[in-house]
Amino acid sequence: MDRVQDWWIFAVLSAFFAALTTIFAKVGVEGVNSNLATAVRTVVILATAWGLVYAEGTFQELFELNRKTLLFLVLSGMATGLSWLCYFRALQIGPASLVAPIDKSSLVLISLFAVMFLGEPLTIKMFVGTGLILIGTLVLIR
Repeated sequence: MDRVQDWWIFAVLSAFFAALTTIFAKVGVEGVNSNLATAVRTVVILATAWGLVYAEGTFQELFELNRKTLLFLVLSGMATGLSWLCYFRALQIGPASLVAPIDKSSLVLISLFAVMFLGEPLTIKMFVGTGLILIGTLVLIR
């Protein structure tokens, strides 16, 4: 398969697994401290990710990361952790059918941040699509 199309396959798989994450997490946080649930989930992710690194034989690349890359991976990890903690707490006390759309409205912020910080172009298609996502989120939560 053409490498240019690989991102599409992984993006669809990401959406599929994110949907499963919400359903499994909603059941998993029932009657459990949401921070503890997030910690358990994180250990599983940690073991899975390092297991893949080991299986691929790419562990040595860790020592080749430059400071900028390492800094932004650490910041991304911190943001991910905070996102998960908030997401699990929201799932614990709210309906998954409302929590998930609000969480996914991060697409609006991603589009905005991509234009502001990454210099990605703001196209009419992106503007309209992002607007529709925002409108759809508002319709779902009302």
